[in-house]
Amino acid sequence: MAEGLDPEGGPRVVAGDLVRDLAGRHGDRPLAVLGDRTLTYADAERQSAALAKGLLASGVGKGSRVGLLAPNGPEWIVTWLAGSRIGAVVTLLNTYAPPRELGWALRHSDTAVLVAATEHLGHDYVERLRLTVDGLADQRHEHIRTPSHPFLRSVWFLAENGQPWAGPVDQLTARGADIDDDLLLAAEAEVTPADPMVVVYSSGSTAEPKGAVHTHGAVWRQGRTLSDFRPLAPGDRVYTPMPFFWVGGFGFALVRALRAGATLVLEERFEPGATLALLERERVTHVLGWPHMGPALTGHPDFPLRDLSALRGGALVDLLPPDRRPADPGLVAGSLGMTETLGPHLIDHEGAELKEDQRGSFGRPVPGMEHRVVDGELWVRGGSVMAGLHRRERDHVFTPDGWYRTGDAGHFDDDGHFFFTGRMGDLVKSSGMNISPREVEVALEAEPEVTRAVVVGIPAGPRGEDVAAAVVARDVTATDLTARLRTTLSSYKVPRHLVVLADDDELPWLDSGKVDRRALAERLSGAGGPAGPAS
Repeated sequence: MAEGLDPEGGPRVVAGDLVRDLAGRHGDRPLAVLGDRTLTYADAERQSAALAKGLLASGVGKGSRVGLLAPNGPEWIVTWLAGSRIGAVVTLLNTYAPPRELGWALRHSDTAVLVAATEHLGHDYVERLRLTVDGLADQRHEHIRTPSHPFLRSVWFLAENGQPWAGPVDQLTARGADIDDDLLLAAEAEVTPADPMVVVYSSGSTAEPKGAVHTHGAVWRQGRTLSDFRPLAPGDRVYTPMPFFWVGGFGFALVRALRAGATLVLEERFEPGATLALLERERVTHVLGWPHMGPALTGHPDFPLRDLSALRGGALVDLLPPDRRPADPGLVAGSLGMTETLGPHLIDHEGAELKEDQRGSFGRPVPGMEHRVVDGELWVRGGSVMAGLHRRERDHVFTPDGWYRTGDAGHFDDDGHFFFTGRMGDLVKSSGMNISPREVEVALEAEPEVTRAVVVGIPAGPRGEDVAAAVVARDVTATDLTARLRTTLSSYKVPRHLVVLADDDELPWLDSGKVDRRALAERLSGAGGPAGPAS
């Protein structure tokens, strides 16, 4: 195989070649729809080329650090493609981040050029940047000099803003009129599959976020690989509220849809009634979202009134027409992935049914990935594993022979199915015993009244920690659940503190769609007392 070619003999797995190939094959097919705005595949190629020229004219090139702070939408896609086409490393910034966290990420990522929205859902990014970048109000556009962010030189907003220290992206794009196509093509030709494309930050639920560096080759190949397990086709319409700045929205939604020639259906915010109307109006075929979205949609009074007959796939199976739902969702494998592996590294084919003794499986290894369990911890290496963590030396991230320690605990069965038992750092240590929260959660979720269980450790003086649980359930008390657990779990694993909640909204959630376990532990620590009846 010639250097730089896709293994299938197609265009090189770099942004410029691929976006031109996709535009040639899909042309006027919509790539993204947001309200009354549509970005076609041809638009994405043309607009990203124009912006890439503007970046080149401004001194941005291979290896330059470009920050992207914007909500899901056509502008996000175009900016990411523009920077990637010329070899810039695009840092995906969290639009929910408060000033301190945004300032930390801007400095940690070494961002030199920032492209940002002015506002979104009540977040004022103009003011947020003034609060986080020291002395920004006194700076000049493209001449920013501040010790708080020593590499930041320019800020470009997606809309007019009137700030002396920033300019509009339209002006940046117009600057590219002096760059001819030959120069753009020459710059693109220097980008290789081994070059870094993006820095994706983890959600930082237990510590400061980690910046995973992913290459062009890894990003594009992972998009194709995931499509083998969760197929999409040209003409499919995929709804997702998952932000593109996190790996689920970026890899599993955006890149997978882009490589397939599918259409992304986006909205400003998730609101069950409006979202149901959107799914019907846009004839959405696949819904990708977080588990707690399912009950919010199916429990809405409009759900039975909406025609969702176009749906045939996605993560929220309760939305599917009855004849397309799995007979037993518990016999459908889940998947397991992380920011550092560009999403799932364990998965199974859509529609594959498990045997009863495989219930609870998180799938089998994705092709090109190796796995090893060492002292109960899952290690991985292979094609979709990050090139490294930004600002971290390689030997602080990987073992000498290239394994990445995931921090996930579990085991494989003889057929290669992986069973996740929890995070190594989440083990509850009570009276000298190590207790897996996931084991207790599985026991609770086996009770028919329980739809969700979250188990954490809380401080317990001389015992170290106590097992504490919050469950979402109906028609059952905490006392009843505790009594049942005593028949299925060892006594030291039974929660000493258990609360029953009426719905998912009563749990603390991170913006990433994960339960905020730290906040829950603090809440349960403050509750005090033994398990009691549901209120």
